Amino acid sequence: MVRVGPVYDAELVDGDTPPTTRRAVRMRLVSWWQRSPRVPRALKSRRYAVQAAKDSVVALLRCPLRYLGAVVRGVVVAVRVWRRWVRVHDYRTAAEESAKLADKFGDIRALSLFRWKVTGVVAAMTMLAVWVADLIYDAPALWITGMAASAALAITGRRKDGSPGRKAVLAGPRSLTWTMDPQVLVDAFRDAKLIGKDETLRLVERASRAGDGWAITVDLPATRKAADVVKNREALASALAVDEVQLIVERVRGSGGHAGRVALWVADEDPYAKESPPTPLLRAEAWDVWRPVPFGRDPRGRRVDLPLVWTSVLIGSLPRHGKTMAARLAAAGLILDPYARLYVADFKGGKDWKACEQCAHRFFSGDDTEHVLTFRAWLESLVVDVQARYARMQRLDDEICPESKITPAISRDSIVDMPVTAVIIDEAHIPLEDKTTIEVNGKKAKLGDYIGDLLTWLVRKGPAAGIVVIMATQRPDSNTIPSRLRAVLGSRFALRVMDWRDSNIILGEQMNTRGYDASTLLASHKGVGILRPDGETSQGSGDVLAATLRTYYMSNQDWQAICERGRALREQAGTLSGHAAGQDTTLVLDHAAVVNAIGTTTTEPDQAGIIEELPEPLASVVAYLGDELDDEDGRVFVPTAELIDALSVEPTLFGRQMGELGCRSKRERVPTEDGSVRQVRGFYTADIRAAVRAVHAGEITVSDGTDDED
Repeated sequence: MVRVGPVYDAELVDGDTPPTTRRAVRMRLVSWWQRSPRVPRALKSRRYAVQAAKDSVVALLRCPLRYLGAVVRGVVVAVRVWRRWVRVHDYRTAAEESAKLADKFGDIRALSLFRWKVTGVVAAMTMLAVWVADLIYDAPALWITGMAASAALAITGRRKDGSPGRKAVLAGPRSLTWTMDPQVLVDAFRDAKLIGKDETLRLVERASRAGDGWAITVDLPATRKAADVVKNREALASALAVDEVQLIVERVRGSGGHAGRVALWVADEDPYAKESPPTPLLRAEAWDVWRPVPFGRDPRGRRVDLPLVWTSVLIGSLPRHGKTMAARLAAAGLILDPYARLYVADFKGGKDWKACEQCAHRFFSGDDTEHVLTFRAWLESLVVDVQARYARMQRLDDEICPESKITPAISRDSIVDMPVTAVIIDEAHIPLEDKTTIEVNGKKAKLGDYIGDLLTWLVRKGPAAGIVVIMATQRPDSNTIPSRLRAVLGSRFALRVMDWRDSNIILGEQMNTRGYDASTLLASHKGVGILRPDGETSQGSGDVLAATLRTYYMSNQDWQAICERGRALREQAGTLSGHAAGQDTTLVLDHAAVVNAIGTTTTEPDQAGIIEELPEPLASVVAYLGDELDDEDGRVFVPTAELIDALSVEPTLFGRQMGELGCRSKRERVPTEDGSVRQVRGFYTADIRAAVRAVHAGEITVSDGTDDED
């Protein structure tokens, strides 16, 4: 028998650390490395590593010149220090301050002569020591002595922030790219009156290449606002000696920004001078309308997308500046979604939208009254459809429809029948200005006013039900687009317009005072405009107020190819309907129900007739203000200078005539274009409305001459 030890139950275990544990440790190490402020940025990111390598090469190439400059400055500093010492400057200054210079003059003179002697002795001994070293060690002694002396002089003459007699540079890291002098940037901010003479900037991200230009991020001094820099971009561009189109100024928002952080980008050349790239939709077989549509690129080459669902779009510009192209870019994303339904109203009557006829649910091209009446029937049918959609939403399960909004699943469900429906209107001013008299619920009204009410209702209540309204017009004035309609339009895109008033009508009130004025766009920049999105864009967060961009290019052949692809997709999905399927039918509607739904206000007196009955200059003032004279949505105060400039009248005579009509000018504080507030003379719109009512009531009689005749 053989004795054995105890037997234990066990299993073989790998002694190494489990892979999951090693991975977790590695991830924690990587996370610490990326977040640690002690680790240089060049060791965290490939981009910063490449930039650091470039900076190192440039610094190495500049080293000889910088060293020579430091030595020269060191010689100057050393000579100044020796001169003050040998002249007994400190002793002399103390004697002058104590009014005892005459008593101490002999002592000062003797001490100065002694220091001269010391200087001579030290110089002689130094020369003797160098001569002896040269005899003993030959040439290397001279080289070592010269290098030591030059190093000492270079250290003495090195540049230091805040040293007397030297200009301060950017606070923070000193290492900037060799293409940008930090002092130039500081001086430019001071010259543009954006910071004070004694204030400076703090560097957040050093200058680096970004696209076809240079980008840098800085912090302004305390209490200084980034919004002021954006507003005064033209002044800053002048101070930097670049064209304002080359300078892009943005406020940094989000977790990495604050009200005083500014991101600057300076292009090498005009970023809008090159040709626009083709739209990415040409490479897409299909598109999901719930995704923002590729719309254009900003000056830095970043793609900007335009959200369409749950919003509406207004596009305005002068003729031949890319308005129709911008509208077709937005419509292309809808065309490539086979589940989207299109209503296309082409009031231009040309070939721009002809290709879309093959995939549109409703389509016409023309500007006759018959077309405007057809458009009215479309809008009335959509009002009824929106009400029916909300009624169906109430009956849907909470999991299918958690809110009173359509979802992607609902929009593609043929049983529910609530597809995303786009109403595309080119030359929208034509139906809105139609003066044809129609009968609405037993009352007379202007066709254009009634269409304005229908559009306002659809833009206000339709987005949540899947209605998207895209309007394009070449006459963005207050008389064409009612203020009640402008107030509810979501996304705005303004190409070049005549003046800042037209720009504000498209983009919103006082946008020019925030640095966004479409009238400053150059005539040569076709397709360039200012986008004010109603939602999140690919350029950044939804907090972006507006952005200047150049729209993508889409030739007529590309447009036709997209429309043909849209028809093929609808045929494949079985969603081809309406006009494209040859199913145009006469719409039968309950007009009274539509009027009750929209609460129309079109039964008000004709504005044109009212103006014709008014005397001058009141008639011109009313015509100029248009909808801005409304009680609710209009302006409260109009400066006299604005009216004189717009009407081209003589100031004294204008003031006297308006006074005769009961409108006395008064003083009021109003905001100016630079953001400040000043006191100006002007007229309250309430007084102007009262004068209009008084003239119609016969309470005011105006003489033909300049003198009153009772």
